[in-house]
Amino acid sequence: MDIAVVGAGSLGSLLGGLLAREHDVTLVGRDPHMQRVAAEGLRVAGVEQFRVTPAARTDVPDSADLAVVAVKSHDTAAVADQLAGCELGACLSVQNGMGNEATLAAALDCPVLAGTCTYGARLDEPGTVAFTGRGEVVLGPPAGGRSETAERVGAAFGGAGVETTVAADMPSRLWAKLAVNAAINAATALARVENGALADGPGAALAADAARETARVAREQGVDLADERAVELTRQVVRDTAANRSSMLQDVEAGRATEIDAINGYVVAAADGPVPVNETLTRLVRTRERAD
Repeated sequence: MDIAVVGAGSLGSLLGGLLAREHDVTLVGRDPHMQRVAAEGLRVAGVEQFRVTPAARTDVPDSADLAVVAVKSHDTAAVADQLAGCELGACLSVQNGMGNEATLAAALDCPVLAGTCTYGARLDEPGTVAFTGRGEVVLGPPAGGRSETAERVGAAFGGAGVETTVAADMPSRLWAKLAVNAAINAATALARVENGALADGPGAALAADAARETARVAREQGVDLADERAVELTRQVVRDTAANRSSMLQDVEAGRATEIDAINGYVVAAADGPVPVNETLTRLVRTRERAD
C-alpha cells in the first residue's frame, strides 16, 4: 500500500516507520527532520530498533492509497485543504480531540476513517524517533459500523506489525479517549507535572471530575459511556504513563498553541448543561496561551 503520513512528528514518524517495513511510505513533516530522513533514513530506537528509508517531504504528495493524518487538531483544516488536491483512496485520522474526521470529510472525496493510537513515541532529534511504548491502533468508520475500507486499512497495518483492531463502535471509543484526554492533558499542562501526579490526591480528584463530565456529555450525544468507565480508563492511563509528559504540557512548555479547543473546549461546546471543571480548565489554558 502507498501510504502518506501527514504530520510526521513523534507519533507520525513512529507509525510511518513501522508501516515502512512493509509498505511504500511518504512522511510529510517539517525540516530539519524531513531533510535528515530524506538523506539518511529514519532511525527508530527504544522498544524496537531499526532503520527504514521512507520518502520524506514538506508537502503532501500528488496521490496515495491512504493518508494517515497525525497533525495537531488546530492544523486539521489546513491539512484537509492540502489533501483535497491529492488523489486519495482513503484517509485515517489518528489525532487527539474531536471533530477532525468531519473537517477532513468535508474537504476530501474519499472515505475518512476515525482512529485512536496508544503507541508511545518521542522525537529525540532530526532523523530519530524513540519508540517508548507498545500500544494499539483502533480504527473504523467515524459513525460506527463496518466498512471494506476499514478492513483493508486494518489489514495493511497488521501486516506491518502494528497492533490493530478494526472496530464497529468508534463513537464510543472516541468519546472514551476524549474523556481521558480531558482529564489528563489540561491538568498536567497547568500544574506542569507528569501524568503520574494525577494518581492520587487533589490531582486525581480533578481528573475524575473532568472525566465524569465528559462521560455525561457523551451520553447527551447518544453515546453509552458510563461515568465510572471514564474514570477507570483515566486511572489506567495515568498508571501506565506515569512518567510521561502530556502533549499539552509539552506544547505549553514550548510556547506552542495547544489542542484545548478540540479537547476540554469541545466538551464545553457540546454540553447541554454546565460542565464547570472542563470550562475552568479550558479558560485557564486559553489564558496561559494568551500570556505566551
